[in-house]
Amino acid sequence: MTENSMPPADHLANPPQPALRLHRELTRVWSNAPGIRGVFTAVNHSTIGLRFMCTALIFFGIGGLLAMLIRTQLATRKGAFLDTEIYNQIFTMHGSIMMFLFAIPMLEGLAMYLLPKMLGTRDMAFPRLSAFGYWCYLFGGLILIGALLMGVAPRDGWFMYTPLSGSTYSPGINADVWLLGVTFVEISALAAAVEITVTILRMRAPGMKLTQMPLFAWYILGAAVMMLAGFPPLILGSVLLEIERAFGWPFFDPERGGDPLLWQHLFWLFGHPEVYIIFLPAAGILSTVIPVLSRTRILGYGAIVASILGLVFLSFGLWVHHMFAVGIPHMALAFFSAASLLVAVPTAVQVFAWIGTMWKGRPQLKLPMLYILGFFFTFVMGGLTGVMLAIVPFNWQAHDTAFVTAHLHYVLIGGFVFPMMAGLAYWLPMISGRRRIKGLGELAFWTILVGFHGTFFIMHLTGLVGMPRRIDVYPDHPEWEMLNLVSSVFSFVMTFGFALFALDCILQAWLGKHARRDPWKAPTLDWAMALPPPAYNFASLPRPDMTGSEYAGGAEVALTLARGEGVLPGAPRGHREVLVTGIGHASPQHVAILPANTALPIQFAASIGVFVLMMLFGLYYVALAALLPVLWFAWRWARALVPAGSVPPVEIAPGLQLPTHYDSAATLTGSGLACFLFANGTFFASLIFGLAFITLVSPGPAPPPLEGQAAVSAMLIAGGLLAAALASLVPGRALKEVSEAGSPLRLIAFGLAANLAALAALAGLAIWQLGDPRVHAQTAVRAALLGYVALQLFITAIFAAFALDQARRGELAAGHLGALRHWNLWQGYTLAIGAISAAVIWAQVLSQ
Repeated sequence: MTENSMPPADHLANPPQPALRLHRELTRVWSNAPGIRGVFTAVNHSTIGLRFMCTALIFFGIGGLLAMLIRTQLATRKGAFLDTEIYNQIFTMHGSIMMFLFAIPMLEGLAMYLLPKMLGTRDMAFPRLSAFGYWCYLFGGLILIGALLMGVAPRDGWFMYTPLSGSTYSPGINADVWLLGVTFVEISALAAAVEITVTILRMRAPGMKLTQMPLFAWYILGAAVMMLAGFPPLILGSVLLEIERAFGWPFFDPERGGDPLLWQHLFWLFGHPEVYIIFLPAAGILSTVIPVLSRTRILGYGAIVASILGLVFLSFGLWVHHMFAVGIPHMALAFFSAASLLVAVPTAVQVFAWIGTMWKGRPQLKLPMLYILGFFFTFVMGGLTGVMLAIVPFNWQAHDTAFVTAHLHYVLIGGFVFPMMAGLAYWLPMISGRRRIKGLGELAFWTILVGFHGTFFIMHLTGLVGMPRRIDVYPDHPEWEMLNLVSSVFSFVMTFGFALFALDCILQAWLGKHARRDPWKAPTLDWAMALPPPAYNFASLPRPDMTGSEYAGGAEVALTLARGEGVLPGAPRGHREVLVTGIGHASPQHVAILPANTALPIQFAASIGVFVLMMLFGLYYVALAALLPVLWFAWRWARALVPAGSVPPVEIAPGLQLPTHYDSAATLTGSGLACFLFANGTFFASLIFGLAFITLVSPGPAPPPLEGQAAVSAMLIAGGLLAAALASLVPGRALKEVSEAGSPLRLIAFGLAANLAALAALAGLAIWQLGDPRVHAQTAVRAALLGYVALQLFITAIFAAFALDQARRGELAAGHLGALRHWNLWQGYTLAIGAISAAVIWAQVLSQ
């Protein structure tokens, strides 16, 4: 079946079956394990999504308490409540928690919970990856919170600017806690981004074209792609700074050729897209809830999709507007100022589409709509101050003042928290299966709205009269005291409102009356099921006639699917089966058999956590030994993907059989690997940017000359590239050999040996030819680039070893290509980055 071919809807219909029998059959297969075992082995998307959201809300509460301590300290000029050290830890942890432990995980959890229900499938593409991401998030968050409780939390701001965060000005492990803990959390973010991207592109219900899928999915897809492109620069910056602190490599030390501005570039290459990563899912909530509560369809579907794509593209051209005051050239100031103004256009398109939808419909002033109106009132004000800050002369005056803090909170709370609260009020009947208790939610809304504007509108004025950010006392400025006192009082009002909102949610889930099916009368698939949804979502998957943009849900569709009249009904084979479709027209391609409950994700995450802790305490040799369990669990993870024997095709409708993913060429694993390589390529591009910046822009002293080493370096580089090139030929030849029923054992062994030879040549080049990386930043960044290439070669060797093991076991055959295809993809990437790295390093050496 080709991508554009699609059987008629009536050909995909199955005869009706007893709904109760299907429910029992599917519940037995898809339910979590009972008791405490289920806590550690669950991989179901609804469970993991709820865990993400609940944990994020707990971290939000902790961050809010820290904010109250900050406001208490600033309420008076002398600020006798906290000393400077504790205050610095608290404001650093407040920003870090809200950005890394609340906002991103909250949107990940909501996406994981809702996407399969909206797209008409039973789970996410990689359930174990979802669970692994959650445990990485939880363990990383606990490291940060534990450091705060022990008084060794990071204290250099959530942006960790160098050189203040370097070992000279920040001794101890405080900064290391941030660098390692946040990087641990970012593993979770990248896992979620891969998961979300593949699910949206490959697991939509049959016939749900990209141009017909819910706008919420478009928004989440845009955010996931931005995460794949935006998080690697931050991870790179964190790795480089940790290497500088631990081993003395001077990436950011100006006295040895480094440049503190490199950290700012790498951080804001993540930091500004981060704002739109947070905003897009919130906007997706608005585009979902507004038409439902306005009793109409969304206005300008195509224009909104175009604006999402424009926002994704433009958001990566704005990072320097956080650096207007660092002395960059005027031409760059003009470019980034114009780009910062231009990004308001796609945002305005969406705002006008939402207003137009409400205008043509009949808006119902229910609790979610109240939060939406609060969003309009707040976010538009934040957008206007953002335009003000995009103007360079004004930015120079307001830079690093409380005005910027106020703008940030107007955008983040107005653009993320208010829509997220609207979404929680909208979907909580689905999550809990209960109706809310009227009155308390409305009181919470008005309390939060008044408290927020009383806090942060006043802070604009505080900034305009000159109060800088990140100070704990201001004894010589009595003119700031009354403004700060008013802000502090209203901040407690806002906190009381958030407490009322939490109480409202708890009472609804605990004491609310049972909600009827589809309480909002929403024509979307996420409400076409019982409340709360069963573990499997749909007893049968929606047919093409149920997934059009005109109508995709409702009681009639729910009853049809519950009786098994859709695609792939029940679980007659006792497996967690989902349908995999094409990217464009969503034509059925094959059936994927997803893994059941397993403790492997928490074991894998815990092994990485041990490595992080060993690094944190400076036990570097022990940390190297701790990588062995990581490799072992990664191997077990991959072995679990290998079938025990041949798996027959699956009948998804009368007379229509599809192969399982074991026999398919375009698997979900292949798509996920492509997404990960995209993020990997972004990491590599950021490293090349760092090398170019240190070599061409940094004003530090010149590096020491490399005398008499050019010839040997050229030989080692050429030898390593030749070995990598020979290795890159092997997977393709092995695929052909397997397809012709031959034995690829010796060929794969040769490929493994070639990769190890390339790795040895690279090690020789690093050790004997490129100098001490502690002497100069150019040498350090060369060594970092070689280390990155070595890591890719090592991973490629692991792929080759796994394929060799499969060949030894007799698991490779025509139609069962195992790890060969994935090895082929990674091997080609490794050869490409190896060649680019060789050219870049050689050019840098010659420039000396």
